Amino acid sequence: MSDIEITRTDTDSKARYGATIAGVEGEGELTISKVSDSLIIADHTGVPDSMRGMGVAGALVDRLLADARAAGQRIVPLCPFVRAYAQKHREEVADVIQW
Repeated sequence: MSDIEITRTDTDSKARYGATIAGVEGEGELTISKVSDSLIIADHTGVPDSMRGMGVAGALVDRLLADARAAGQRIVPLCPFVRAYAQKHREEVADVIQW
């Protein structure tokens, strides 16, 4: 299996992460809303059936966390997947998750 490639597309108030794997059909996505320069909301994470079980959703969240840390932002995890990930890794994400 090839590596997961993640891209980020921004607008003024939103951003979208897209994940692809060479040779695998479909694209996973994670969307966020920008509340302010220091606060974002994780809205939605979705992965097509063709990518299930390949670690795509987790990779998307990892990229979101890395970007938020680099930008000094906090994340409100409204998306059920991001919330579950944050709860499972509470100590590791305490610096960026706002409950």
